[in-house]
Amino acid sequence: MRTNNLFRKTLIAAGFAVAFATVPFAQVAAQATTPQASQDAAQRQQDAASMRQAQDSATMQDKSSNETVPGKTNDAWITTKIKSELATTKGIKSTDISVDTKDGTVTLTGTTASAGEKAKVEHVAKQVKGVKVVDTSGLMVSDSAH
Repeated sequence: MRTNNLFRKTLIAAGFAVAFATVPFAQVAAQATTPQASQDAAQRQQDAASMRQAQDSATMQDKSSNETVPGKTNDAWITTKIKSELATTKGIKSTDISVDTKDGTVTLTGTTASAGEKAKVEHVAKQVKGVKVVDTSGLMVSDSAH
């Protein structure tokens, strides 16, 4: 008898939990059916379609170059990855080094404590996937040790 009563109470509690959990979704659905919300949603869809069309036409015009939106994302990823690797590599003071990436070409600027550290920075940057060229012409060796 007790098991049956406990089961009944658990079932009722679960029913209430489900009922209360669906209330916010019902409110959101009701708000989305207002005329202004419908117009806003239609405008967002139209803007997204226009943006896709512009990206597609830009890609078609510049097929010889890898300067597409995914390429820009890759450059940002490469920059972030190099900064991360420099920050976690012993013997490199990464706070004095700036990283910029364009089309897989990495430009390093700033200062290093020694020529060995400069070579180590270049080596770390070259090891990151997607890097084509590493330009260290803006990376100077400081005269005084930090």
